[in-house]
Amino acid sequence: MLKADINNVHKYSMVTAMGYLTACQVSRVFIFNYGILSTDFSGPLMMVTQKVTTLAFQLHDGMCKKSQQLTPEQKRLAINARPSLIEYLSYTLNFLSVLVGPCTDYQDYMDFIEGRHVSRRLQPHCHAGNGYGGYSRKLEPSPLGAVCRKLLICLVCMLFHLTVTRSLPVAYNVDPGFVSSASFLSRLAYAFFSIQAARPKFYFAWTLAEAVHNAAGYGFSGTDASGKPAWELVSNVNILGIETATSVKAFIDNWNIRTGVWLKAVCYDRAPRQRLALTFLLSALWHGAYPGYYFTFITAIPITIAARAVRRSVRHLFLGSDGLKLGYDVITWAATQLAICYTVMPFLLLALESTMIYYRSMYFYVHIISILAAIALYPKHRAASSASSSASSRSVPAHSNNNHKVD
Repeated sequence: MLKADINNVHKYSMVTAMGYLTACQVSRVFIFNYGILSTDFSGPLMMVTQKVTTLAFQLHDGMCKKSQQLTPEQKRLAINARPSLIEYLSYTLNFLSVLVGPCTDYQDYMDFIEGRHVSRRLQPHCHAGNGYGGYSRKLEPSPLGAVCRKLLICLVCMLFHLTVTRSLPVAYNVDPGFVSSASFLSRLAYAFFSIQAARPKFYFAWTLAEAVHNAAGYGFSGTDASGKPAWELVSNVNILGIETATSVKAFIDNWNIRTGVWLKAVCYDRAPRQRLALTFLLSALWHGAYPGYYFTFITAIPITIAARAVRRSVRHLFLGSDGLKLGYDVITWAATQLAICYTVMPFLLLALESTMIYYRSMYFYVHIISILAAIALYPKHRAASSASSSASSRSVPAHSNNNHKVD
């Protein structure tokens, strides 16, 4: 980052960081404990990789690109000078996020360290001449309520994991006796409930990480619609959004949120073509070397394409009445949850053998349906996308990141 040409610093940093992470993941998986999801150095290393590459891309934006070449978000986060060694180490190795993240942006982190984190988000309430750099200490919001609420969520998730999750082991989906004797609907039902039960351990880790950040005073995002303080800047999971998701995109947007932001910032927004496929492949590579990860993210590609095509081609037909809209939402919720269940099963099974046993037991039904739907609806989807793009080019400012757009 110090010596590389600023025009290529982001590329060198990405190759170096991801290459080192991949080498460590391969050694961990295939030399030490294949098929066992263990807690070790790889988790913190994954977070450091996100931070190093995020910093490099934002440095490249700030020192190499012109303002008009950047989206509003890229412009806000751009860095105009290389960090010092202490700033670099503080950002990449700070104890708040060193274990499970989330990855935060360098500018937001430096605002927190240097005491500007809250005042910048309460700018309308600042008054000069109060002895605190234009910010009144009396206005500083307390994170106590947010921390207590998130710790309560952690407690519920932990209890759920120790009771319900352990009674519905994911590995039973590929048990030879169960696969050979149970009907397809029974296997489908067990897969659905076992995947639902596997989520709280992720909810626990991410929510606890949020609570740690908030307890330190980091994570203030401003005030909500009612004027109350909101602590969502480092939010990594939206449990309600996940459990009620009616599309694959909605599910992904609410799951491991900051990793999704990282993937969008370093890959999706910058790839010249095949953005969706490249983003999913980068996600698989970042997660590790287990075959199950690659099955999950490669399977997600046709499912996402099919979901987009169905939404653009069919959804408008159900918006005529509240009853039709409710029926559409119920059907798409069930379809989304079943598709996610099918997709993430290899992510939890890890090994190639277990993954193939599961997919054969399910007759590859989601693969087949999603590919057929994508092929059948692709012409309509492409026409709708072209019309939408034409309209957007007339109404959306250049370099907009289209964060408002729902696919």
